[in-house]
Amino acid sequence: MRLTFFVLMVLNLGHDLLAQTYRSTESEITFFSSAPMEDIKATNKKASSLFDASSGSIAIVVPISGFQFRKSLMQQHFNENYLESDKYPNATFEGLVKGFDPSRSGIQKAIAEGVMNIHGVSKPVKIEGQIQKTASSIKMETKFPIRMADYNIDIPKVVFYNIAEVVEVTAVFTFQEK
Repeated sequence: MRLTFFVLMVLNLGHDLLAQTYRSTESEITFFSSAPMEDIKATNKKASSLFDASSGSIAIVVPISGFQFRKSLMQQHFNENYLESDKYPNATFEGLVKGFDPSRSGIQKAIAEGVMNIHGVSKPVKIEGQIQKTASSIKMETKFPIRMADYNIDIPKVVFYNIAEVVEVTAVFTFQEK
């Protein structure tokens, strides 16, 4: 967490030196769990991110308590029992976006490689997605699976049929130049 904060601060303080630094102005992260008894979906629009298009560096911070559920009890269980948002308030990603050419407009395929931290567990990840560059913004989109056990998120046997072992995450970030 300290490293993510440091990266965000360095990118923020050095914005005059980095001509192609972008800050997310809109974000939406959705996770979807399909299980035999019930589908669960939650959306978070409170994530923040900085992206240096010239180097490909990216840092993302997602406040866990920002996920909104259809049922308040689901939200309470998610924060208290599964993700323990008091103890682990943020999920983070730090890495590099590869395959993106900042001099080209339009849609490009890219891969983000780096370290994702969820529930206090850091794991190297490689996530495929697409980036759309226009004259005034950059939009990144991706969809990828997360295995709950990989991040030490326990699913009690009593609710095994309600929560999937693997959830699908969809993330969309829209960036504006700083």
